[in-house]
Amino acid sequence: MSNPFKALNKPFSSLSFHKLSSHAFIAAPFPLQSANYSRVCCCVSQFRPHSSSPTATFMEVFKAIAKQEHAAPDSVAIRADQKSYSYRNLISSARKISDLLCGKDVKGNLAGARIGILAKPSAEFVAALLGTWLSGGVAVPLALSYPEVEFLHVTNTSNVSAILSTEDHSELMQSIASKSSCQFFNLPSVPSTSSEESRDERSQGGEIDSNGISLENIGRSSEDPALILYTSGTTGKPKGVVHTHRSIISQVQTLTKAWEYTSDDQFLHCLPLHHVHGLFNGLLAPLYAGSTVEFLPKFSVRGVWQRWRESYPTGGSKVDGGAITAFTGVPTIYSRLIQGYHAMDPELQAASASAARNLRLMMCGSSALPQPVMQEWEAITGHRLLERYGMTEFVMALSNPLKGKRKAGTVGKPFPGVQVKILEDDGSDSGLTGTGELCIKSPSMFKEYWNLPEVTKESFTNDGFFKTGDAVTTDKDGYYIILGPSSCLRM
Repeated sequence: MSNPFKALNKPFSSLSFHKLSSHAFIAAPFPLQSANYSRVCCCVSQFRPHSSSPTATFMEVFKAIAKQEHAAPDSVAIRADQKSYSYRNLISSARKISDLLCGKDVKGNLAGARIGILAKPSAEFVAALLGTWLSGGVAVPLALSYPEVEFLHVTNTSNVSAILSTEDHSELMQSIASKSSCQFFNLPSVPSTSSEESRDERSQGGEIDSNGISLENIGRSSEDPALILYTSGTTGKPKGVVHTHRSIISQVQTLTKAWEYTSDDQFLHCLPLHHVHGLFNGLLAPLYAGSTVEFLPKFSVRGVWQRWRESYPTGGSKVDGGAITAFTGVPTIYSRLIQGYHAMDPELQAASASAARNLRLMMCGSSALPQPVMQEWEAITGHRLLERYGMTEFVMALSNPLKGKRKAGTVGKPFPGVQVKILEDDGSDSGLTGTGELCIKSPSMFKEYWNLPEVTKESFTNDGFFKTGDAVTTDKDGYYIILGPSSCLRM
């Protein structure tokens, strides 16, 4: 098999500088004769002009993860497929991917080119995400479940310039890349902590300087795009939601503080990574805090219960792989776990319930949690699930408290720094109470819908609140209750 590093270094190392306007220049990571150059050039022109120097918050999530590597290089960041991957492994692999994308002498000069990423939840996915950011690119996570027409919609509408994928998806992704007129590259495997390659890297040292990766050779801003996530498309064609480095770090810091994520936490992760629930709540915020994220190959009722029992065995013996402390899922997951619990014999039920009670935190979101499910889950495990509310456009904005009263049927109150108001059916502002459409203003708000300026403008009120499209009301304690789509108020 050909060396993917060699294949990628050639086209990306041929740099040409072309003036886009009176105030912006781009280092094009493709030869001039390549059709991809025009894609990179025209789509970068959609971004804000480059700032004259990097700001303090540029790539703060990457820098925080790099600092974990420096402080505790051998601490486990990711567990997957019965292997462990340290923070050192992740950062080292991210650097290799950046070398692939940019060439060793031009790191950071992708200048906002979109990079599609397709990989199952794994160390390779995380390294690809970090490597894209280290390269100055914009990550576009792709869903494993997409049919070909959906892949093409995402890659074409976001003007993807290159696709990174693992070998198990290479045939499909090469086809998509060809039809999208973009480059394709296989992701290199991330060495596990037990591998010979990982031991060689430890002996060589060479940690990355987390304070020196703001890429001073290129003017980048915290307001520059970093991530494009696509909406579900339930109300039309999926739209590309553009998040900046600033909106990402704001959300990650908010979640880490609100839910008290620490380096002592270990998350059991069984959610997709092209949605904010799995990407932010279950991956980026934990890594920012120095936690361990353990990926399940796919959701399995038996697998989840078994992993909890392994974490907290009735005999109290020490467990290989560490103990799970946090879990987040959607209502369907909890319904299926309850069904699985009732299918167990009494002895296994007792062991399972006992193990689940030892977790620090269990959360639920992405859709409304039926109260009977919440009540039965609490009866089995002792956990009153923490419900919260978010959207692709601003990630999480409302939450029941970690410590305090969690009210069934509500999504809690706004996070610190988040402003909320309710628009009544006639468009009048009812403030913080009443019934109407929920509107949000948040530091983690997205920048725009990619290449849809009119849709972006129409999605905000004149005073800058995002119109969620969800109808809400509040209870006597100020907890928000989601009633459904705001259109239901006019039915």
